[in-house]
Amino acid sequence: MIDRQLTSPPRTAAVLPVRPGAGRCLVLAAAFVCAACGLVYELELVALASYLIGDSVTQASVVLSVMVFAMGVGSLLAKRLRCRAAVGFGVLEAVLALVGGTSAMVLYAAFAWAGGSRVALVAFSLAIGVLIGAEIPLLMTLIQRVSRRDAEGTVADLFAADYVGALVGGLAFPFLLLPWLGELTGALVTGAVNSVAGAVLVLWLFRGEMSARWRLRLLVLNGVVLALLGLATALVGDFEQAARRAVYGDQVRVAVHTGVQEVVLTGRPSRAPDLFIDGLLKVRGRDEHHYHEALVHPAMNGPHERVLILGGGDGLAAREVLGYGDVGSVTIVELDPGLVRLARTDPALAALNRHVHDDPRLRVVTADAFSWLRGAHQERYDVIVSDLPDPGITAGAKLYSLEFYGLARRLLAPGGRLAVHAGPASRPHTYWTVDATLRAAGFSTAAYLDGDPGPGTGRGGTGLDRFRDSSVTAAERGFLLASADRAPRLALDPGVPSLRSPLADELAAYGRAAERTRVPGLEPSTLVRPRYIR
Repeated sequence: MIDRQLTSPPRTAAVLPVRPGAGRCLVLAAAFVCAACGLVYELELVALASYLIGDSVTQASVVLSVMVFAMGVGSLLAKRLRCRAAVGFGVLEAVLALVGGTSAMVLYAAFAWAGGSRVALVAFSLAIGVLIGAEIPLLMTLIQRVSRRDAEGTVADLFAADYVGALVGGLAFPFLLLPWLGELTGALVTGAVNSVAGAVLVLWLFRGEMSARWRLRLLVLNGVVLALLGLATALVGDFEQAARRAVYGDQVRVAVHTGVQEVVLTGRPSRAPDLFIDGLLKVRGRDEHHYHEALVHPAMNGPHERVLILGGGDGLAAREVLGYGDVGSVTIVELDPGLVRLARTDPALAALNRHVHDDPRLRVVTADAFSWLRGAHQERYDVIVSDLPDPGITAGAKLYSLEFYGLARRLLAPGGRLAVHAGPASRPHTYWTVDATLRAAGFSTAAYLDGDPGPGTGRGGTGLDRFRDSSVTAAERGFLLASADRAPRLALDPGVPSLRSPLADELAAYGRAAERTRVPGLEPSTLVRPRYIR
């Protein structure tokens, strides 16, 4: 919306169906609506790219930088349309409505069926940027045809309408469009609004500027655009189902947008489900015990009457903790109440977590883990289990920061232990940065890997082969056991429940395998200086 060139005032005023003052207000109203729609397109691209590709900071940087560059190009190209500004603006808005409105659907289709959406992301950012960049020069030409008085005031009014429209679009996207319509339908509805705004301005207010042939052409063009957007809106549900089948395979049982994330369960109802969260495979039902047993049981060697689980809304870490009969209380701090509800009510997932949510010793708190730790809590915990998203994901970097671990340390009882899922050890820089961060927060640590054979085998030819998989192969999934009082010892509690994985026999070997991947000299990650890379 900035750094866009203005055009020179025309030599003659247009003949309008309203007074110049009213015409001026209509042009400013069109600028307001177009700016709001333009910002929604930008935010749609950023949000969907972050979900499909990951790393929200990188995706936002790519989209915004490419679009701002393209807006400058569009502003220069608009010079050629000044002589026929009304026709040019009408065509421009119809094309922008179609391209911007369908951008989210095309990106999702590229991800589902082509296996990637980076090329489509850059292409849409360029195209939408060029079209948005041409708007202000053409609107300047049109508003000066309404009235040539106070040129400086006209520029200020037009940019004010543009910026206020961007504000409204930016607020409408997260608070109205996403929760009420979703990303795909929200983009299509925005495109329809964009098309109507442009068509009303040029076909009614500036109809005297165009020949009857051009009026008919613009009417047909906008009719076709609105028909295509309407058809796409009607087919959004079928499209999403087909895309999910292409990505997850044919056995999608549950797919819900919880308001925090998308949660998908696949597999037959009679078997342990696979759990996907925002496109990442988080739980593979048939061998998830490798991960959860490795995460929980080394930390349970010692006092464990009071246990805190950060994340873990699926109930699987809690299942391992509650297997100890002498555990008195377990608190889960989970951001997404929808995931907890699914873990409680879905028969297959509830069976997998052994109906832990029915255990009176379990308490669930719906909160962001970082914010919850900052609160004043009197209770101290013998064990804290950090079952949180991958530290390589930008949005989760604060949950692996020096400040986060400092807050967790305050809640540990004397002799307490902290167990951390530190991401795949196939990314040793990330893994050992977590270790450096824990040590900077005052912990002593012991590193070990997971012996899971991993979900990379036996997946057939479904769309899962193209999916971003966070549960990677064994000797690749790293954990850290930390204590603020003394060096933690990799061993299992004498009262450990029966295990399905070889953890009891191989824990020492898992520790030696982790040490072979060590990367020395890494700096800790902080809120203002995150150091995790993908």
